Amino acid sequence: MRGRPVTQPEGVSVEQLDGPAAAEAENAFRLVYAEAFAEPPYDENESDVSAAFRRFRSQTRKATFRSALARSADGRPVGIAYGYQLGPQTGWWDQLTEPVSEEMRREDGRRTFGLMELAVRAPWRRQGVARRLHDSLLDGIDAERVLLNVHPKSPAAVAAYRAWGYRKVGDARPWGGADLHDVMLLDLR
Repeated sequence: MRGRPVTQPEGVSVEQLDGPAAAEAENAFRLVYAEAFAEPPYDENESDVSAAFRRFRSQTRKATFRSALARSADGRPVGIAYGYQLGPQTGWWDQLTEPVSEEMRREDGRRTFGLMELAVRAPWRRQGVARRLHDSLLDGIDAERVLLNVHPKSPAAVAAYRAWGYRKVGDARPWGGADLHDVMLLDLR
């Protein structure tokens, strides 16, 4: 997959990137992330962004990492999406406030793709860029389902995920001190 461009209407192109290519494009990912998540309800500051990109560097080294990067016609980064398949030892299910069944939490390294981040810069929102990023990211994926956390006070994101077929399966605090997030699941099969 290294880097495969997919041109989209409205002058925005979406490129699929593997881990090494995403690592090379870290500045573009960081720019979109920092701008999008500085807004409420996330209110992330430079320290939060730095922590996110320490994780990003580690995540890009995972064999199943994949990403999508949207750029405007003039090359400006406008949106990002990335994630990887969850391993058997994932702690994702442990973050839920209410336990789920053993069958729900069973992971084998292929069953569930964890969508870590999906963000679009404000001037390009409501133009279908997020959906194109999402679809590009999942194109050709070998997983039964996709799992993500979303802040419930981000109504546009929650509405988009619901429209794309996700359902809420619980609430979680994804990290110490975090607000409660909706845990949403999309069945792919």
